Amino acid sequence: MILSRYNLNKTTVPAAELPPANVFDLPEKVLQFGTGVLLRGLPDYFIDKANRAGIFNGRVAVVKSTDKGSTTDFDMQDGLYTIYSKGIENGEEVNEQVICSAISRVLSASGEWEEILEIARSKDLQIVISNTTEVGIQLVKEDVRKHPPASFPGKLLAILYDRYRAFNGRPDTGLVIIPTELIIDNGKKLEAIVLELAHLNKLEPAFMDWLESSNSFCNSLVDRIVPGRPDQQLSDAMETERGYTDNLSIMSETYSLWAIQGDEKIAEVLSFAQADNGVVITPDIELFRELKLRLLNGTHTLSCAVAYLSGFKTVKEAMDDAHFTKFITQLMFTEIMPSIPYQIDEDVARDFGNKVLDRFRNPNIRHEWLSISVQYATKIKMRVIPLLLNYYKQNNNAPQLMALGFAAFIRFMQITETANGKYTGTAHSDNYAVTDDQAPNLSKAWNGVDAETAIAAILKNKSLWDTDLTTLPGFTEAVTAQFKLINEQGKLEISAI
Repeated sequence: MILSRYNLNKTTVPAAELPPANVFDLPEKVLQFGTGVLLRGLPDYFIDKANRAGIFNGRVAVVKSTDKGSTTDFDMQDGLYTIYSKGIENGEEVNEQVICSAISRVLSASGEWEEILEIARSKDLQIVISNTTEVGIQLVKEDVRKHPPASFPGKLLAILYDRYRAFNGRPDTGLVIIPTELIIDNGKKLEAIVLELAHLNKLEPAFMDWLESSNSFCNSLVDRIVPGRPDQQLSDAMETERGYTDNLSIMSETYSLWAIQGDEKIAEVLSFAQADNGVVITPDIELFRELKLRLLNGTHTLSCAVAYLSGFKTVKEAMDDAHFTKFITQLMFTEIMPSIPYQIDEDVARDFGNKVLDRFRNPNIRHEWLSISVQYATKIKMRVIPLLLNYYKQNNNAPQLMALGFAAFIRFMQITETANGKYTGTAHSDNYAVTDDQAPNLSKAWNGVDAETAIAAILKNKSLWDTDLTTLPGFTEAVTAQFKLINEQGKLEISAI
C-alpha cells in the first residue's frame, strides 16, 4: 500500500506522527524552487511542525525546475513523505519519525508554468524558498517573458513581475524571498541578479521601485545533514511495521539550523519559526556562518586526511576511536575555537562545538572522509587559512594540531596523474581518487625534489592560499616534522599524537 492521503487511516502509524486532519485544506503560502532532500528535510520539516502546532497554517507548492526525474511519486503520494530523524544529543540517541505534509503539490516549470504563475497571483502567497545549487544563482541574460525563463533568477523575476501586475503594484503584496544555496550573502546576491535582469528586460521603473521596496531578499544559512533515502533494510522494516510503502522517505540527523537574516517584520511573515528553536531570525547571521564554517567545516577539513591516513573510512569510525576523539576535540577547542576571526561568546562557541561532536558520532549517518576531501585545497583556503592567520595574531608559536592537519593534507595530496588524466594517491596499500581543481599544481610540487623542498613549495604557493605560509614563524618546520613522522609510521598512528 502506497503512502497517500486516502491511505492514512489504513496505516499503523501513531497518531502523533500523522498529519493533522485540516492540513489538506490549508492555503499555499510558500512557493519553493527545488524538490531536493535538504529542502524537504529542513524548511519543509519546520513548516510541517508549525502546521501541527496550529501556528503557520500554510503549505508549500514546489516548482521542479529541471526536466530530470518526474513528479509521479509526489502525485501518487499527495506530497506526503516520511522523515526519519536519528542522531545523538547530549550523548543520548534520539529518534523521531513523522509523515511530513508540508508539500501541497509539485509542478513542472517546463509543463505547468501557467499554474505556477497562478500561484504568483494568489493573495495567499507570502514566501519564496529556493535551493537550486550554487550554480542556480547566476545571471543569465534572457527574456523573462518566455514560458518559462531558463534560469532560476529569470523564473523568480517573471513571478514577481506577474504578481506586481496582478495587484497593481500594491506595497503590501511583496514577498519574503529566502535562498538556501551555500553562497555567502545568498539573498543579496540573488537580489542583485534579479534587479540587473529587470534592467536588461527594460521593465518599467514603477515595477523596479516595487521590487526593491516591497520585497525582502533574506540571506540565510542552512545546516542539517540529510543523506536522502533510508537504506533498504530500514525501508523494508518500516514498511512491515507501518503498513505502507514510501518512495519519497528521507533520513536526516536530528540537529537542524536555519538562520535567516531579518527583522521583526520578516519574523511576523515567517511565523513557522515559532515552532522550533532551529529556526533563528536575526539581523546578523554572521555568527552562525562563522560557527558552522570554522567549528564544523574547519574541523572536518583539518581532520580529514589525519583520519583517512589513520585507516578510518567514515567520520563515525574515527569517532569510535578514543585517540582520534581526543585529537579532534583538542583541535576544535584549543586551536580552532580561539582562532575564529569573529567575536563570539565562549559559551556559545563551546555549546556549538559539543553539538558538532555529537553530530560526528551519529551512527546513522555514513559520512565518508573521501567525500569530505573533494576540492580539498579550496576548503583549506576558505575554512582554515583565516583560522591559521588569526592564530598567529594571538600567539608567537606554531599550532601543532593545525600543523598535523596540514602535514596530513600534503601527504594525502602526494599524488600522481593517471593515464586518463585523473589523479590518485596511495595510503596503507590502498589507492584513492582525488577530486581537486588544484591536483595538477600539487602533483607538480613533487617533481624530482625531496619532501622538505616540496612541502616548502606548497606552503609558499600564493595561488593556493593567497598568502605565503612559510613566513609564519615555525610553521614550515612544524608541518615538515609532522610529515616525516607520518611517512616513518607508514600508516598514521593517531595514538602517538
